[in-house]
Amino acid sequence: MPQVKVYNMAGSEVGTMDLSEIIFGADVNGAVLHAAVRAYLLNQRQGTQSTLTRTEVSGGGKKPWRQKGTGRARQGSTRSPQWTHGGVALGPKPRSYRTGMNRKTKRIALYSALSAKVAEGNLIVVDDIKCEGYKTKTMATMLHKLGADTKTIVVLPEVDQFIIKSCANIPGVVTAQYNNLNVYDILNANKFVVTAAAVKMLEEVYA
Repeated sequence: MPQVKVYNMAGSEVGTMDLSEIIFGADVNGAVLHAAVRAYLLNQRQGTQSTLTRTEVSGGGKKPWRQKGTGRARQGSTRSPQWTHGGVALGPKPRSYRTGMNRKTKRIALYSALSAKVAEGNLIVVDDIKCEGYKTKTMATMLHKLGADTKTIVVLPEVDQFIIKSCANIPGVVTAQYNNLNVYDILNANKFVVTAAAVKMLEEVYA
């Protein structure tokens, strides 16, 4: 069973915590992690790119020159793809890039991502995170003392607008709740800062 140190907001060690073997001690499955990240990035695409075909470009109704006798190649329209200002051949059209993963595979990917953070020593448990008002300096100081200055995800047990808005002003820091974590954000962050309460809720929901 993995065990990690628990810190306070001042960066001082205040105890230890045993983590669930199922969630934080699983084997890291690289293939499933790759599939999860790929699915996430594909699902972020809007798919609204579009080009005009020769039938959609205005003009080009008149034949440029007669069919025979000019010595030039025959042409039927100045909006053919080979002409400047012509249409695009086989160009992109609006489409959906959405792809899915079954629930079991998603769960394996989440276990792998969290276990990887524990194995790397990049999971930091804080006994409690509190912020009285919108205080970016308070959150920045806490992260600095925890050694999580850049590219950090802060996981909370519930929505706290003071913490969320304060962290939003710090470059590279994102916040999430225990029940809306995604594999991409976990892997993209250098440090995974989570409250002790959020860890218990994670284990309760996902184990």
